[in-house]
Amino acid sequence: MTVVLAIVLTVLLSTTALLALARIYRGPSLLDRVIAADLLLAAMLGAVGAEAAVNRHATTLPVLVVLSLLGFVGSVALVRFAAREES
Repeated sequence: MTVVLAIVLTVLLSTTALLALARIYRGPSLLDRVIAADLLLAAMLGAVGAEAAVNRHATTLPVLVVLSLLGFVGSVALVRFAAREES
């Protein structure tokens, strides 16, 4: 059961990452690319969290915290930049 769950998670998270990369490449505007980059970071967080859950260890918790803070700060900074550009 664990192997099947790991394979399903790998396929779903890989598909999510590939679709986000495609949106980063094709995105017509800066905000589309920012949202896709945030989605890619969320997929990375899900992959690291799933790996920690499957292997039953909590040593990757600092990595999850740093990645989530990076995503939050990056999103806020880019939204502020985009709002300043519109005005």
